[in-house]
Amino acid sequence: MALLNMFRSKPEEKAPESRDLSGLLEGFSIEVMPRTAAKIDDFRSLLPQGTRVYIAHIDGTPIDDMVATAKRLTDDGFVAMPHIPARLIPNRATLEDWVNRYHNDAGVEQALLLGGGLANPIGELESSMHLIETGLFDRYGFKRLHVAGHPEGNKDIDPDGTTKAVDDALKFKQVYSENTDAKLAIVTQFSFDPKPVITWAERIAAAGVKMPIHLGIAGPTKLQTLIKFALSCGVGASISVLQKRALDLSKLLVPYEPTEFLSEIAAYRAANPASLIEQIHVFPLGGILPSAEYMRQRLPAVNLSA
Repeated sequence: MALLNMFRSKPEEKAPESRDLSGLLEGFSIEVMPRTAAKIDDFRSLLPQGTRVYIAHIDGTPIDDMVATAKRLTDDGFVAMPHIPARLIPNRATLEDWVNRYHNDAGVEQALLLGGGLANPIGELESSMHLIETGLFDRYGFKRLHVAGHPEGNKDIDPDGTTKAVDDALKFKQVYSENTDAKLAIVTQFSFDPKPVITWAERIAAAGVKMPIHLGIAGPTKLQTLIKFALSCGVGASISVLQKRALDLSKLLVPYEPTEFLSEIAAYRAANPASLIEQIHVFPLGGILPSAEYMRQRLPAVNLSA
């Protein structure tokens, strides 16, 4: 009986799930890895024409696989945006080889610049700022560069629990954005609670950051899978939303969907049209097929290539 009481759901205010999300979701981007992309027969049957597709560069992924995936997506009419993880790159010469191959072999003109997942760099490059300082992306004519945002902080960058280092990095990138022809934007880690996201967006705007925010969300997936990814990716304060959901048996048995989160963000953006929050970026943690279908259902005017 005590166990049943533990999982008994408590009455709570229901989020406005009926809100039209099409304006917020229009132009969304999504993420793949080369090994997961290889399992998709035809992206054109899944994603709207011209969708920006980030290509995650995980430690151990051969650059040949990254370039081949980028070329496939570009050839199919999508905008390929490979991750460039500084800490996985041994030296500037290797970085230039990668940038050259992406640009000349795969037609890539956009990239997400990251520190990377390693605790220690394998070479001389350590951060997205180091990547920017090489000048290679300007030299090869990249038209758009994205950088990472951390609404809930990042203990790897700020181990003291403050946000000083990540804030300073954003200010550096804001200055760079004002002195380059490339368009810059911030893409964030996924989150589950809109409140810290909104607070962060307002705080960086007040500090002088003007780069638009592409807000990360987790696509539909099992709650257990989501909690595993949240813990491994360092999602902080908003993980309490998942913990609360895990205590509600009615929600524990159905896949997580980001509708409540998106509805609150859509309402905030409608009331604050000058917000830096511009677009949505999907992390398809439960697989690209469920995420693509979820987005299609909420974008009735989707124009697929195939």
